[in-house]
Amino acid sequence: MRRLSEVLLILAAVGPNGVCGQQPNDAEVNEAAIRKMVASYVDAFNKHDAAALADLWSPDAVYLNRVTGDEVVGRAAIAEQFAELFKEQPELKAEVSVESIQFISPNVAVERGTTRFLDPKSEPEEFEYMAVEVQRDGKWLLDRVTDKEKDNLPSHYEQLKVLEWMVGEWTSDSEDADVELDCNWTKNQSFLTRTFTISIEGEIAASGLQIIGWDPAAKSIRSWTFDANGTFTDGTWEQKGRLWFIRNRGTLPDGRAATMVNVMEQIDADSFTWQTIERTAGDELLPNIDEIQIKRR
Repeated sequence: MRRLSEVLLILAAVGPNGVCGQQPNDAEVNEAAIRKMVASYVDAFNKHDAAALADLWSPDAVYLNRVTGDEVVGRAAIAEQFAELFKEQPELKAEVSVESIQFISPNVAVERGTTRFLDPKSEPEEFEYMAVEVQRDGKWLLDRVTDKEKDNLPSHYEQLKVLEWMVGEWTSDSEDADVELDCNWTKNQSFLTRTFTISIEGEIAASGLQIIGWDPAAKSIRSWTFDANGTFTDGTWEQKGRLWFIRNRGTLPDGRAATMVNVMEQIDADSFTWQTIERTAGDELLPNIDEIQIKRR
C-alpha cells in the first residue's frame, strides 16, 4: 500500500481561498479553525505522533489512494497505518501546498493541493490531493481524502537560467531609437517571453513578441520572434563570454527571406548593449544597426 502519509496534507498555511455559501464573517471563523487544525496536523506528523494524527480524522473517515486503489477506513485503521509508516521511515517529513479551499456548506469544505514528502534516504515524492473536511462538535476533521501522483511537467529552467538576468522591464538610452522591453518567465519556467517596441523619431518601427526556449534535440537555446508587421524569425543563440550571438532566419511580410545576427552583451545586472549586423532582405544586403545601450527601468 502506498504510504498513508500521502494524506498529510491537506491544509497548511492556507492562503486566499475561494469561498461560497457563507457570509464573510462565518468564512473567516471557519478558515481560522481549519488553519489551527492544520498546524496541529503538520506538527503531529513531523513528530511522528500517529495517535494525534488519527484524532484529526473523523471516526468513519476514508482514505482512497487512486494510484494503488487501496482504501483505509476508520480512525483506528488510519492510526495503525501511520504508526507503521513512521516505523518504516523514521526521518520522514512533509510539506504542503494548498491550491484552493471551498466551503460547500457551513460544515463541509473541499480542499485541493499538493503534498511533498521528504526523506534523506530517498527522492522527494509529490502527490496531488483532494480532501473533504467536516465540522463535528465545533471541530474540523478530515473525512475523505483521495490522492494521486503529481503530473510533473518538465522544465528547461536549468538550461535557460543563464538568461534570467533579462527578466524585467527595460528601456533604451539612445538618441536614435527608443526601445521598450518586458521580459518574463512562463509558468513552468520552460520559456522566456519578451515583448518589444522600437520607435524611431516618435514612429513605431517594430513591435511584437519573442519566445525564448531550449531545444532539447539541437541542444541549444532558440528563439521565435513575431513582429506586428508580419515578419517572423527563428533564431539560434550562442554565448561567447559576455556576448550572445543570435543568428536569425525569417520571412518578411512580402515573402522574401531575411537574415540577421543580433549581438547582445550584458554590462551588469541592470544594463546591456544590443546591435544588429549581417542583415539581408532577399538578395539585398542591408546596413548594420548601430549598438545601443539598454537599461533596466
